[in-house]
Amino acid sequence: MTFSTLYLNPLTISDLPAAIELDQRCFGGLWNLAGYQREIESPNSDLLLLCCDRMQGCDDEDNCKHSIGLACLWRILDEAHITLLAVHPDVQRQGLGQLLLYQLLLRAHQAQMNRATLEVRSGNKRAIGLYQKFGFKLAGNRRGYYQATQEDALIFWRSGLQNPNFALELGAWKAMILERLTQCDWQWCE
Repeated sequence: MTFSTLYLNPLTISDLPAAIELDQRCFGGLWNLAGYQREIESPNSDLLLLCCDRMQGCDDEDNCKHSIGLACLWRILDEAHITLLAVHPDVQRQGLGQLLLYQLLLRAHQAQMNRATLEVRSGNKRAIGLYQKFGFKLAGNRRGYYQATQEDALIFWRSGLQNPNFALELGAWKAMILERLTQCDWQWCE
C-alpha cells in the first residue's frame, strides 16, 4: 500500500497560482488574485493550503505534487468566521474536508475565539453534514444570498470553543480524521 503524504501550511504568495486554480475548480472563481493576496497580508486571517505529494492515479513521480484543499477563517473579536473551505472534487469524501475544518477550529481555539460561524449554500448537503458533525447549529437563512443562482445561504454557529470539553472534542475529531485518512491511503505530515 502506498500512502500519499498530506501537507497543510499557510498559503504564501508563491502558492497563489495553485490557490486560484483550486478556487476556480471548486467554486467557479469565488475569490480572485487580489482577494487571496489580501488574505495573506491580513493579520486577522488564517488561510491554509492542503497539498499532497502524489495524486492517486498520477504516474509521474516528479510532477505529482498537488494543491487539493483550501481553508480560511477570519478572527473578528472573539469569533472565528470561516470564509472558505474547499476540497478538490477528485479527492472529496476522503476525510480531507474534516481535516481542514478541524484545523480551522483548532486555530480558533488556540487564538482564544469563543465561537465560530459560517455560511453555506442551502443545497450543499455534504458540507452541511460536515458542519453538523462538528457541532455547528443552524442559526439563520439569507434568502437569495448567492447572486448567480439565487440560492439561500444557511448561517451556522458553533459556540463553546473555550469550554474545557471542546479540547476533548478536538482530540476525538483528530483521532477520527487520522483513521479516515489512513483508510483512504493518506498520511498527514503534521
